[in-house]
Amino acid sequence: MRVIITAATHSEWMPSFQKINPKYVSNSKKFSVGFHESGIGMLASSVSLMKMFTQETPTLIIQVGIAGCFDKKIPLGKVFAVKDDFAGDIGVMENKVWKDLFDMKFDKPNDHPYEKKSLPNPWLNQFNLLNLPTKKAVTVNTISTEKTKIELYKTRYKAVLESMEGASLHYIGRDLTAPFIQLRAVSNYVGERDKSKWKIQEAIFNLNETLINYLDALYKTA
Repeated sequence: MRVIITAATHSEWMPSFQKINPKYVSNSKKFSVGFHESGIGMLASSVSLMKMFTQETPTLIIQVGIAGCFDKKIPLGKVFAVKDDFAGDIGVMENKVWKDLFDMKFDKPNDHPYEKKSLPNPWLNQFNLLNLPTKKAVTVNTISTEKTKIELYKTRYKAVLESMEGASLHYIGRDLTAPFIQLRAVSNYVGERDKSKWKIQEAIFNLNETLINYLDALYKTA
């Protein structure tokens, strides 16, 4: 089994890289792990993930990262597996009404790789080995700060988490039939720009503790 761990920035997986069991990074045919930095945003991550997949042909792609959260009842630092992701800012604001690709009839709701207008993870039941809580997410190129956009993502897409790369993984994974799982730790509440109120280090710590436990569980199934 060849596993690739990917994140927008290497800092998001570096604690695991430093602590990981050496047997996981060997060239073992049974189980080996590689690390990949995709870059920030849908454009960079899409191109980088496609190159990585072509070169590595991994058995499983694990995307890790921090995320904003729309639900202030969720404690900062909590880790989730993403069950469904949306490309949230592809469309047009017309007469104060948001229209996405499907509203504009550029894509049909079930055109591959979409399913009911979204990008669910069909391998989640198989690979959520730690039984992590699951949430829907939205992916954007512009971090949400406007109340109208925040409300849109919460109501239209039922999103709880926000990232800048998740939908790229879901789109490519579904399109290429490449198994994946997306793990996100909440670092801040969406719209809060006072970074003294964020918990980035706690989120990264929890994310990597979860990732190490996940790899141990995955190794046992290999």
